[in-house]
This record gives sequence, C-alpha cells and structure tokens, in this order.
Amino acid sequence: MNNLKQKGFTLVEIAIVLVIVGLLIGGVLKGQEMITNAKLKRIESDNAGLAAAMFSYQDRYLQLPGDDSGAAARFDVYIGGTAADINGDGLGTVDGAWDASNGPAINATSVETETFFGHLRAAGLIPGGAGTVTTRPSNAYGGLMGIQDGSLKMSGHATIFGQIEGSIARIVEARLDDGDAATGRVQANLVAGSMLPLGAAAHPLVGANPKYVESSRYNLAFRL
Repeated sequence: MNNLKQKGFTLVEIAIVLVIVGLLIGGVLKGQEMITNAKLKRIESDNAGLAAAMFSYQDRYLQLPGDDSGAAARFDVYIGGTAADINGDGLGTVDGAWDASNGPAINATSVETETFFGHLRAAGLIPGGAGTVTTRPSNAYGGLMGIQDGSLKMSGHATIFGQIEGSIARIVEARLDDGDAATGRVQANLVAGSMLPLGAAAHPLVGANPKYVESSRYNLAFRL
C-alpha cells in the first residue's frame, strides 16, 4: 500500500503565482494602452504635418497642392501622363471628394484631391515617391487620408482620416474639439456599412448631440 500523501500548493506558492499572473495581465494592458496612445499621436501629428506641408507649398509656389496649374512644368518626376492629368485649375480650392479614386495610374479624369499628395511629394514636403501622382497615404488605423473643400458642415479645406474606430474618434474629438461629432473643427460621418449599436433603429450620429459608438468606424474631418 502506498502511504505517500499528496502534497498541495502552499499559500505562499499560490500568492506568488497570482502576483506573476497579475504582472503579466498588467503588462499586456499597459502595452495595449501604449499602442493606442502611439496611434492617437500619429493621427494628430499626421494632421498637423499635412497642414504644415500644404501651407508651405502655397507659400513656396503661390498655389495649393492639387490645385497647382503649373505642377507638370515645375516637377519632372512624374511617370507618364500629360499636363491635363497632373495640373489643377489654379482657382484656389482643392476640388473633388476626398475619397475619389481612379486607381494608381495618372489619367485624364484625375481630380485635384487625388493629385494633392503627389504635388506635395514632388515638392519634397512629405515622404514617398512622387512618380505616381494619385497615390494616397494611409493613417494609423489603415484607412486612407485625403483632403476636401467644404467637407460635412465645415467651410474651407479639411483633412480626412478614414476608417477610424469609434473609441479612438471619441478620444480625438474630446482632445481637439467640443465632443460633438457634428460641430466644431473636428467632425465625422459614419463609414458606409459600419455596425450600429445593438438594437438601435438609427445611429447616434443622426439627430441632436451625436455620439461615437465603439462598434462603428468613422471618417474624421479636421478643418485646416
């Protein structure tokens, strides 16, 4: 007969295990917080950088990027395309919807909001190759970035960051504006096909006092 007694964990051993588990969980949560903060700062810095690049271009060439009517003659870095593909009309606004897209190649139907980033790259004001004029950069959350004149209810030009998560949009709004998605210098609209809150008949962005919902994604517009 085996008279050996099974030995269990002591309270000290259990306490040590719990401490280790707590440290691991705390480390994971802290890591997630650091990643979120880094992405938030990138959105803010990207927006500030675009505004600075746009106004530097205007100060240097006396025209807005995208709207520049002399870009084809000024820059020799573009691959293919004619002056009509590359130049803007020089009327003082960047025309077109921020998410207009005619593909990666230069073509005669390109609008000024598409060529905006190409002109900035050609001038050396933002990083990246300038050979393909219509390529847009992406933001920290994988959505495209763009610019539009008269976006949402805002007058003037606004930079747009697409596909921003609801929880992040709420933080950005609170840090930079008035907390309301339909007023102020930071506004948003719901990404098509984004999830609605469970059981909701309409999204909170419809009606008074719009609120961001974590399960949804938004296009954030920052007035320049």
